[in-house]
Amino acid sequence: MPFDSLRSFVDALKRAGELHTISAAVDPYLEIAEISDRVVKAGGPALLFDNVKGSRFPVLTNQFGSQRRMALALGAARLDEAANRLRALIDLSPPGASLGEKLGAIKRFAPLANAIPKTVSDAPVHEVVVRDPDLTKLPVLTTWPLDAGPFITLPLVITKDPRTNRPNVGMYRMQVYNARETGMHWQRHKQGRAHAALWGEKVPVAVAIGSDPTLTYAATAPLPPVLDEFAFAGLLRGKPVSLVQAKTIDVKVPAGAEFVLEGYVDNMDLRTEGPFGDHTGVYSLADQYPTFHVTCITHRRNPIYAATVVGKPPMEDAWLGKATERLFLPLLQMVLPEVVDMNLPVEGGFHNLAIVSIRKQYPGHAKKVMNALWGLGHMMMLTRMLVIVDDDIDVQDTRSVAWFVLNNLAPERDVVMMPGPVDDLDHGSYNVAYGTKIGIDATRKSASEGYTREWPPDMNMNKATKDLVNKRWREYGLDRIAKSLRPDTWSGQGPGAYNRLMRNNG
Repeated sequence: MPFDSLRSFVDALKRAGELHTISAAVDPYLEIAEISDRVVKAGGPALLFDNVKGSRFPVLTNQFGSQRRMALALGAARLDEAANRLRALIDLSPPGASLGEKLGAIKRFAPLANAIPKTVSDAPVHEVVVRDPDLTKLPVLTTWPLDAGPFITLPLVITKDPRTNRPNVGMYRMQVYNARETGMHWQRHKQGRAHAALWGEKVPVAVAIGSDPTLTYAATAPLPPVLDEFAFAGLLRGKPVSLVQAKTIDVKVPAGAEFVLEGYVDNMDLRTEGPFGDHTGVYSLADQYPTFHVTCITHRRNPIYAATVVGKPPMEDAWLGKATERLFLPLLQMVLPEVVDMNLPVEGGFHNLAIVSIRKQYPGHAKKVMNALWGLGHMMMLTRMLVIVDDDIDVQDTRSVAWFVLNNLAPERDVVMMPGPVDDLDHGSYNVAYGTKIGIDATRKSASEGYTREWPPDMNMNKATKDLVNKRWREYGLDRIAKSLRPDTWSGQGPGAYNRLMRNNG
């Protein structure tokens, strides 16, 4: 069942035992961030701070901070289940299909109607209308000591193309300067900035804070310009997103949002924004960005302020990135059917490393896939390192991938250096937003690719012996012991813990 609002998701988190309420007085300056950081890294629950100093509004953090909660946000038990729903929507009936099969395909396309948002006249987000807005009354967090000030970290920034009226919902951090002004950190590769360039000096903008979780996720997703986030959220939810006309600007906003800031971005009013402790694990440096001028705030009668804390992984955004990895695999396979799986490791910050397995069919196939991936949309265009492996390699097992790559790599033959656009936050590049990406072809090579030797076979036990050991494994209860021995890199368990458990279990 889709969630119509953030509060319905919060209620679901309570029922699932995935929410902890903190009633002690807490400070939005650093304290909430430090608590949230510790809880996220411990694999803990979502947090609702209902006694925030300087504001009457409660703060929600870590709502997406585990695989279970991320899947729940998308109405699924697992992320792959949500991906399979999306795969079913794009799975066309095969050529030569029977009439019954074609009719079945038509039925599968019926959910596409959910991509069309529903416009309503009355909405919870308009229960309170503040035409003399004051951003300092919101519990905006300052998350790291060197941050330039408080930042809105989970905003849904809504713009539209003035020629087509097609909307865009992006997530761009916003530094609060004073009661009515913030920075608007939309980088050069973002669709919001492309819209802004079309408007000229003043750009009508609405910012929703605290929406239903699917729409919040959609705002982070690397969608092509032809598919807007309201449509994508409707497809994922299986129910259209409800929108309402904003009070003071010609922009439609989520009817179930907790807060909406209305106003305009002045492209001529550039100010210093940052530094900011970013998802890269370092501070993104101060730079010039346009100013958002708030003219009106609307909100629910008792709204919840949604925030997130970013920093060195793993953080809450790890699971937003993993959702993108799973959900966009079917879309990627539509364009590149040879792709078997992909992994965007949390430690790579999602833009820094992508591991992709393919069904290799001809010489140079891995390099063809590299070039295709770098030419696909925002998610892959900015990926600093691509590693391509064969289809029998489990890309989710990073230890096996590392072994395979390090064994198979011949740098003079297998490494591709590709100049081009890079993320604005890529501080390793010597130039802002332009640098060099690296591709590694770690697939097995044959004579057709100039490999003149015999490629050695991998050491794998035969199936009969594996089946016998599996039977003995269960008979002796070793499967239960093994579960307790498996190192878990996310919880800090390493080889030392593994060796201690081995000794303890004889």
